[in-house]
Amino acid sequence: MGLDMGHCIETNQEFDRNPEQSADGASVIWNLQFINIFIVNIVLNMGQFMMSSLIPKFAADMGATAAIVGMITSMFAVTALGIRPVVGPATGYFKKNRLLAAAIGIIIVAFLFYGMAHSLPMIIIGRLLHGIGMGFLAPLSLALASESLPSGKMTAGIGYFSLGQAIATAIGPSVGLELVRLIGYNMTFMIGALSMALVLVMSLRLKTETPMRTGKFRITLRDVIAFEVLTPSILMFFLSGAYSSINSFILIYGGIEGIDGIGLFFTAYAVCLLFSRPFSGKLADKYGLDKILIPGIVCFALSFVMISYSRTLPMFLIAGAVSAFGYGICQPVIQSLCMRLVPNARRGVAGNTIYIGVDLGYLIAPSIAGGVTTMVQTHSGNLTLGYAVMYRVMTIPIAIAMVIYLFKKKELKAKSEQSG
Repeated sequence: MGLDMGHCIETNQEFDRNPEQSADGASVIWNLQFINIFIVNIVLNMGQFMMSSLIPKFAADMGATAAIVGMITSMFAVTALGIRPVVGPATGYFKKNRLLAAAIGIIIVAFLFYGMAHSLPMIIIGRLLHGIGMGFLAPLSLALASESLPSGKMTAGIGYFSLGQAIATAIGPSVGLELVRLIGYNMTFMIGALSMALVLVMSLRLKTETPMRTGKFRITLRDVIAFEVLTPSILMFFLSGAYSSINSFILIYGGIEGIDGIGLFFTAYAVCLLFSRPFSGKLADKYGLDKILIPGIVCFALSFVMISYSRTLPMFLIAGAVSAFGYGICQPVIQSLCMRLVPNARRGVAGNTIYIGVDLGYLIAPSIAGGVTTMVQTHSGNLTLGYAVMYRVMTIPIAIAMVIYLFKKKELKAKSEQSG
């Protein structure tokens, strides 16, 4: 699948002149700690995107119906969301590198279940474990990345960090499918487990501070949810929910349109991320969040309209590129805002909070999108029209996110300056 924002919502030129150091004393983005967590992030996302493309196909090849395939796919988000109440308190009580290693260990076990699976129940167990591991992994990685960055280059650094996801999106599914062709599903999953084991060793070498403990480990609301970042989390709920309709239905929609190579939509998206995220991050750090986030939300909405009218592969590829300059920009910028609104000790909880919004978006929005598609198809008898209308309707949550941000902009600026 966050960052630090001090005085930078409106302008960050002061930070560019006098950059603050990261938690480990680094004053440049590409310090050793950041490079290590960047590599870890790439390998972890490679495994994630390989599984995202292979598990549904693996289950279908075992004879699962479309409904069961959908259920197996959604189980990942269910367990990721279910573990959130533990993630926040744990990040404030245990060393983050050890938690990260534990999360990777759970994912390794999930991969082993995939590798030994010869029935759907084995896949389901692996999927549930995988969700638990990723529930810890995403906010931990975000917090570790933000702590390794100087505050004056936070948004740019998170933009670079998120390129790991872009790289994985571009090549992960293709690598997975090619490995399956050569050695089969089970051995592919075993290779994935081996790669995760190597990353586990690397994660233990990350330098992290020991949290200040004032008592026994306990779960409290304050340790689960950082209310300081509630607004960014709500923004991510609406934006990630809208994006999930692309992940869930774009391949089906393109297939109905008779588009060969519709999977290249994600390649176009990922390639454009390689350019948009570092570029947008630097601009956000220099000129302020508004100058990037508002155009990003507009581009994101525009990409949905373009998808709804796409009838050829080039049109889909252009829509994918526009989406990269939309959601691909909004996600790391909002994560950066999230990290800037809290002190270092609360960044793990803040990351957990923002991913609660993401998980809820991924759980709720696809069902709504599918319902809209079915309703339009029932009344019109045209499935293509159903998907086209659905993508237009999904601009509504994007518009809601825009309104919320504009309404809360001044408040967010004041809070970030106070925190800074």
